[in-house]
Amino acid sequence: MRKYVIVVLLTLLALACKEKATQAIKTEEIAFTKEGEVQIFKADSLLVKLDVEVAATDYETQTGLMYRSSMAEKNGMIFLFDDVRMHSFYMKNTQIPLDIIFIDENWRIASFQENAQPFNETGLSSQVPIQYVLEVNAGLAEKWLLEVGDSIAFKKTN
Repeated sequence: MRKYVIVVLLTLLALACKEKATQAIKTEEIAFTKEGEVQIFKADSLLVKLDVEVAATDYETQTGLMYRSSMAEKNGMIFLFDDVRMHSFYMKNTQIPLDIIFIDENWRIASFQENAQPFNETGLSSQVPIQYVLEVNAGLAEKWLLEVGDSIAFKKTN
């Protein structure tokens, strides 16, 4: 009987500690940090210039724009991959709708996914092998009249 009481007490103690630890976790808004600049061109004409954050590590790539409630129109996030291959993105824990622009190794738009919906965990494929991805607010690809073949220039600032 004594062994049973000890097991029950330890279980209750563990549950109480877990509940307190869960309560202590807070998800704060992640602030935008400019790490680079992107320019998008149609032929030789500059369409738009953006300030971007850079996702290069595994953690940055997996987290992306999660846990943010908004993003300025001239901001975005660029993902830099080491290899050219098919890539797929999803919107888990992403609160804002996005346009996902898939870019080939020559910095040309290869495909894009417009208006990716918040919290949707469906995979959004690049459709073709690519090396880079640019995420911007939903609706901007249409506003800028982006097309496959438009070019991108990227410069890291930090």
